[in-house]
Amino acid sequence: MDRRQRRMVGHGAIVIFIALVAGFGLATSLVGGLEIFPGTILQISLPGDGAAWARAHVGGLLNGLLVFAGAVLIHVMRIPERPAFHLGWMFVGTGYANTIFYWGALFAPSRALTFGDNRFGDTNIAGIIGLLPAFVFAFVAMAAMVILMVQAFGRDAGDR
Repeated sequence: MDRRQRRMVGHGAIVIFIALVAGFGLATSLVGGLEIFPGTILQISLPGDGAAWARAHVGGLLNGLLVFAGAVLIHVMRIPERPAFHLGWMFVGTGYANTIFYWGALFAPSRALTFGDNRFGDTNIAGIIGLLPAFVFAFVAMAAMVILMVQAFGRDAGDR
């Protein structure tokens, strides 16, 4: 595994760490606070509901694993330098963009699903900040899948 893939693993670990922090937000949101002693809960109100925290937690874990998987696939498939370079930033960028999306959705009544108001609520700056990179990287992630398909099914794929 070369430096690029090791760095991808590091970035995937950052994304997963942020997702694990969201797990504490999930527990706090569900319980209504932090248990400071068994049976004693310090009341804390967090933005977003339990479902939004669950999405930030699980979605972040899956996005970190996506970055890990990309690093492993680049290595195992022995993808040539140029497509490997592109796949590296595409996977890492997707992991971070989706993390920003989940956290933006916690603070946006619109769930960061649209740039304007929608049936869930009004948009705000958190919604726009959350949606913009996720919107861009949704297409980038699809392009990354096309690159992987070409590498997997290309005529010299079995020769590497």
